[in-house]
Amino acid sequence: MRRYERKMRKKIFDIIEVISEENKASDIYDTFMLIVIVTSIVPLAFKESNRVFEMIDLISTIVFIIDYLLRLMTADLKLKVKAPAAFLIYPFTPMAVIDLLAILPFFSFMNDGFRILKIFRLTRTFRVFRAAKILRYSKNLMILVEVLKRERKALTAVATLAAAYITVSALVIFNVEPDSFGNFFDAVYWATVSLTTVGYGDIYPTTTMGRVVTMVSSLFGIAIIALPSGIITGGYLSALNGKNKAEAESTQNALPDKYTVE
Repeated sequence: MRRYERKMRKKIFDIIEVISEENKASDIYDTFMLIVIVTSIVPLAFKESNRVFEMIDLISTIVFIIDYLLRLMTADLKLKVKAPAAFLIYPFTPMAVIDLLAILPFFSFMNDGFRILKIFRLTRTFRVFRAAKILRYSKNLMILVEVLKRERKALTAVATLAAAYITVSALVIFNVEPDSFGNFFDAVYWATVSLTTVGYGDIYPTTTMGRVVTMVSSLFGIAIIALPSGIITGGYLSALNGKNKAEAESTQNALPDKYTVE
């Protein structure tokens, strides 16, 4: 009986988790969950609520609850920890927290008859966390997440460089044009906008020296902003090529010997 239970949980785990490209059931599940997540976010684009939006919210929340319970049930296989401990650890993992925040709006359907439950109306805000669940079901986004983890040292170095440059630029402009910036935060805001070359124009220097500083800051900002884009793009293409190569080798190995090219 216990062996049958573990076999069933392993089968469920193979479906709800991305195990391999050949698992059609997993692909169907991922596609279904993506559709549910995107559909559940649609009501957020409208100020008004109606019966259709309420039904969408209710149905999608029920689906999320089922998904959460399935993942909790197979937590030991996911975390590779023995059952009792896994069931206690899993609710505190990042994706489980996001799943729970996506489920909490369900309580908003229960608060009409109980005044004490009106506090759960605040959980309607947690609907935006449903968008974060897309990370779990999109294979391309998962590749991007892996790239960010792999390149975290380089990206951290770029972020440190950007923070240092913003601080230095803010200090320079704050002392060059004290009349144009009421406080240091205004200078930091200006430096950030200049670094990203957005240029809102709500705060700007008026003296010649201040404008020179702005031009230099914008030119260096273009170079700093381009660095993380190049790192992420290069890492993503490398990971994608590696994934395609692995799939090609897997397909080649799966062919019978008579189809193998000598």
